[in-house]
Amino acid sequence: MEPYTITTSYPDGRTEQRLATPEEVAQREADIANAEKEEAERQAAEQEAAQTLLSGLTKLIELGLSEKEAAAVSGVHNLNTLKTTAQGVN
Repeated sequence: MEPYTITTSYPDGRTEQRLATPEEVAQREADIANAEKEEAERQAAEQEAAQTLLSGLTKLIELGLSEKEAAAVSGVHNLNTLKTTAQGVN
């Protein structure tokens, strides 16, 4: 736990600084850990959705559509970006 400073700004322009309590520091660290977890979950879901869409596009191409036609049918505007997202490269 690393201490940090809390600054309170008042409407009259005054500011007040104090060190965070151990509970506030622990809460901040828990909030940061939760935010990092949520971001990782969001990225994983985005990658999974991209992989699913890319799989569908691949099947359309195997049925005889061109890449452009398959992308147009599915509403994909940038196939290269989709491929990069599906590979997990952000």
